[in-house]
Amino acid sequence: MHLLCALLAPPLALDGESVTGGNEVLAIISVVSIAFGYIFLAALWYFVFREKAREKRRGKGNPD
Repeated sequence: MHLLCALLAPPLALDGESVTGGNEVLAIISVVSIAFGYIFLAALWYFVFREKAREKRRGKGNPD
């Protein structure tokens, strides 16, 4: 968690703008964070909200 905070602190402190004018790094950080957000939402749907996952939690999918 501390590593994540350390990586996110500089872009958040810059408030979306770079002092030197080079915004390529901020653009890459933005694209990567959006991609991880979509992957997280897809995984959340797949493992939690999918009907098969719901049945498994309820115990209906287990024939034992």
